Amino acid sequence: MLLSAGASPALADLYGFVDDQGKIHLANEKLDARYELFVKGETKTEFKLSSELKYLPPTDALRDHIIYKRLQKTPNVAKFESLVHQEATRQKLEPALVKAVIAVESAYDPAAVSPKGAVGLMQLIPGTAARYGVKKSTDPIENVGGGTRYLRDLLKMFDGNLSLALAGYNAGEGAVQRYRNTIPPFPETQAYVKLVMQFYEHFGGGVQPVQKVVRVQESGRIRLTIPGRRNLPPEGMTAPGLMVEPRPGTLAPGQPAPL
Repeated sequence: MLLSAGASPALADLYGFVDDQGKIHLANEKLDARYELFVKGETKTEFKLSSELKYLPPTDALRDHIIYKRLQKTPNVAKFESLVHQEATRQKLEPALVKAVIAVESAYDPAAVSPKGAVGLMQLIPGTAARYGVKKSTDPIENVGGGTRYLRDLLKMFDGNLSLALAGYNAGEGAVQRYRNTIPPFPETQAYVKLVMQFYEHFGGGVQPVQKVVRVQESGRIRLTIPGRRNLPPEGMTAPGLMVEPRPGTLAPGQPAPL
């Protein structure tokens, strides 16, 4: 059923709200004033559960994974390129990281809905959507805006540890903290982190360490040779996944390094 290639029937409207205790309530109709529309019923998806493709057995080669194959057929990667770059830059994240999360979460399907009520490109559950002020999770702009803010907060929470941030995105930050800041021993979470990292690399993420070559001249003076800009991370970026503001005292672009 997961891999049904035909278009699914129209999705039912999905309403929901989060109560004072943080409990999520979902219904297919507006039961009272607390319920807000999260998903409009006319939307359709190519797969019945595109948000659950990430839970299929992992493959040794990324190109053999169903999500990778799906992305080769959808125009949505290119369609949302500008939006992803804009929101990633706003939150000082590598666009490659945001692309990887979207790929694994929803296979780039803005209408994806999981059985747990997660919605949209970055699969926001109602609680997370409410936490970040997202009114309509099926709106790609709102969804990616909220999802990138959450991802940025997770990276800050776990001191830039990308694997823990991704585990938190999948299982919740509380689960990571309960296991003493390690990836929880849930098979789906461990597979999720691995798959996102594979897509992160596929989209060109990560920065190789900058190597400095030390040369001793005949005069006895030491000269430092720094590799060309193509080997350096983009301005203000630190690997992996997170961009930071340049620290005071760092070199301005084009300023020569002192000897």
